[in-house]
Amino acid sequence: MQDRPRKLSKIKVLAAAEALLIFILIIALVFVCFIHRSSDEAVPTGASVSEDPQSRTRAVIEKEETFYQLDGKKILLHDGTFGEVFMPVFEDVPASTLSPENFVTRNGYSFYKENGKITSLTGVDISEHQGQIDWQQVKNAGISFAMIRAGYRTYGGGIITMDESFTENLEGAIAAGLDVGVYFFSQAINTDEAIEEADAVLDAIEGYDITYPVVYDWELIYDDSARTDEVSVETLADCCISFCERVKSAGYEPMIYQNKLTSMYKLDLPRLKDYGFWLAEYGTEPTYYYDFKMWQYSSTGTVPGISGQVDLNLYFPENSEE
Repeated sequence: MQDRPRKLSKIKVLAAAEALLIFILIIALVFVCFIHRSSDEAVPTGASVSEDPQSRTRAVIEKEETFYQLDGKKILLHDGTFGEVFMPVFEDVPASTLSPENFVTRNGYSFYKENGKITSLTGVDISEHQGQIDWQQVKNAGISFAMIRAGYRTYGGGIITMDESFTENLEGAIAAGLDVGVYFFSQAINTDEAIEEADAVLDAIEGYDITYPVVYDWELIYDDSARTDEVSVETLADCCISFCERVKSAGYEPMIYQNKLTSMYKLDLPRLKDYGFWLAEYGTEPTYYYDFKMWQYSSTGTVPGISGQVDLNLYFPENSEE
């Protein structure tokens, strides 16, 4: 019985030691949680670690709820099966402010006039298919800008291929005093491929004075089976956003190219309304309802200095201001 006080004393010491150890573990756990949370808050999801505005970033893909007009506005289209069809107008996609009566065609060239003055700029878009080009003749013919193909992805194997004449055309057009932009013919089937395409273009134009947009040209293949045949509307919009945001993060102006019907049937326009649009619609005046900054109005144009036929375009500077 005389050893009992000693045993109780030892038990109290052990209990105190355990309590101290538990306390230390709790403090350590709180400290680790605090450090982890602070590091998460330092770099939010989707933000770039670099402060360099030229760094390339991955887009944060967000979905939007959109609404049609409630005032009965509708767009009339022509379909090979149904004939005339209509669709309601999107409330949150800006409409074109260009007036059809202001378009003028003279000697195979179109112009846009306001108050008796031509306000549009005339340009061409070219690729290796145009062969050797005399860019000084092109400039002397009154052409203001050139949209030059940087490359394309094959629609069968999905291989990125750079345009064989890209550097020669880019340097020749710049030397002749033309403004230049570039485009990439995409067959991307997911956002990773769209980013890969954007990076290929950005690498190719590094060091050059690109004054016009860098364009995402995703097209359907009509006369053959293609890897893009089953691309959904949502995936296509995601690819457009991924390419455009990649280009924008590198300091260039992004733009999307599309023809009228594919735009109306396939593009999720409300999700893409913040990017410039290059419309392909051949004729003497565009009938596209929504806003566009560039119009490809002919694929059979002729321009001194370019052998054979070439695409002709109008750019609307007044329509390009945000």
